Amino acid sequence: MKIAALPLFALLSLAAVAGCKGGNEASTTSTMEKDGVKAVVEISDPWCRPTPNGAQAGACYLTIESNVANRVTGVATPLASNAMIHDMTMDGGMMKMSEMADGLPLAPDQEVVLAPGGKHLMLMGLTAPLTEGTAVPLTLTFSATPAMTVEAPVRQPKP
Repeated sequence: MKIAALPLFALLSLAAVAGCKGGNEASTTSTMEKDGVKAVVEISDPWCRPTPNGAQAGACYLTIESNVANRVTGVATPLASNAMIHDMTMDGGMMKMSEMADGLPLAPDQEVVLAPGGKHLMLMGLTAPLTEGTAVPLTLTFSATPAMTVEAPVRQPKP
């Protein structure tokens, strides 16, 4: 069953619950119910790569799962003038990065991993460098569930 987007007043009545999931992976869960269907989105292990001084762009990564058909329709942060969902693909032996203008589809009960060399969140027009030890607030919007905000630590990729 498809869940329609809710009006703002309905979204405001829903709460996001922050928790922790095994290891050092941070996890944030949002749950809502409409027409007897419980929709759950979980975002885990958010992080952003440090940027060198003067860089105007940065990248962030995370793992996301929804129990219903859903789509990430947008991303925002107060630390950049523009944030987008990007994908990297091979085109004629060259790596090509492009915005996913229609958003990122989330099939029910399937993890989608945003990672270096693939899908990622691109932050453009940074107001300051992303420095290790700080965190980036990222607000993701969805087609079928409420928006969620996560704090993504700035760190180097895990080996």
